[in-house]
Amino acid sequence: MSSLSATSATPESAEPWGADQSPSRLLAPDDYREILNQLFLARYFDVRLIKEKKRGHLRGTLYSSHNQEAVLVGALFGLEPKDWISPIHRDMPAFFLKDAKRGWRNPERIGMSIQEVCAQIWGKAASPGRARDNWSHIGSRKKRIVHSTSMLASTVPVAAGIAYSERLRGSNAIVLTFNGEGSTARGDFHEGLNFAAVHKLPMVSVIENNMWAYGTPLELGCPTPFVAERAKGYGIPGLVADGQDVFDVYDKVKWCIDYARAGNGPTVVECRTYRAYGHGDHDDDRASKYRSPEEVAEGRRRDPIAICKERLVELGVLTRDEADQFQPEGKSASEVRDEDFPPDVVAYVREGVQFAIRSPYPDAEEAAWWVFHEEGEPQP
Repeated sequence: MSSLSATSATPESAEPWGADQSPSRLLAPDDYREILNQLFLARYFDVRLIKEKKRGHLRGTLYSSHNQEAVLVGALFGLEPKDWISPIHRDMPAFFLKDAKRGWRNPERIGMSIQEVCAQIWGKAASPGRARDNWSHIGSRKKRIVHSTSMLASTVPVAAGIAYSERLRGSNAIVLTFNGEGSTARGDFHEGLNFAAVHKLPMVSVIENNMWAYGTPLELGCPTPFVAERAKGYGIPGLVADGQDVFDVYDKVKWCIDYARAGNGPTVVECRTYRAYGHGDHDDDRASKYRSPEEVAEGRRRDPIAICKERLVELGVLTRDEADQFQPEGKSASEVRDEDFPPDVVAYVREGVQFAIRSPYPDAEEAAWWVFHEEGEPQP
């Protein structure tokens, strides 16, 4: 397995800040606490879905984000409401974490509600897709979320097109894309990145390098030690972040956000993390054959929640007793309990789950919607 090093692969001409100028040092104490709470929220949402799936309450394949929460929280926290995101299958928390710092239940925020996301997973009428699919195949032009697809890299040219559209409108909104390291071997990833680089489009490509593209190890999918080195071919900055440290992710992605918003063009940020379970829950048993227990234990050794807590204690934002009050870190989905999470996190997810369970399925007549344009038909 490749090292989880956070070494920078940034071209010398685009070297980021010094140690005392990092963006995270400008955050307020409330921001630090919100970041920790969002890590708790992403983790609890994931383990709740794992438990619901094992109880037979959900259909389809679950792609766990367990142990990768720092990538999502750190990357999204530096965005403005008007910015776009393009999540992938392992990014379910991203749909409700977008703009969440303005208030999880704030109806004015530009992100999906927990009710919408849970209705999507349960395949109910209140879902954005009206139960035409479940899990991550959703999006919203209004919420500025690009629909995810199974062919992960195919969203990169779409994101570049949206960034170009924003440029033509005179907007300085940016597009933040997420992809796995395996998708960087696909042609559409390179075509989209090349187009963005040529036109200096405001796009930030976050690569969730969890060391395995399904069952293919990193070294069989990338000829260089760091995926971010692919950026050199396009003359754009490529940074490498410690994907287990939410503040390192925030710092690197925020630098790229500011770089793009200033009109300098796209960037790549490789976040080195580790996939806690199989590619999907259908792969959990097989994953134990191509990944050794020792490798998995090492990959999960540095829990994002624990690392965040230690930083907040060092900064004086949390006392040691406060940091130890809730302890889901280091525990698998089967080991963790509701009591390991803050009550407001549990209550928020429970609202979404209960809403989804109580919601009706769509009427059969809806099956023909959105195939052809019909006058008076609701638009997706």
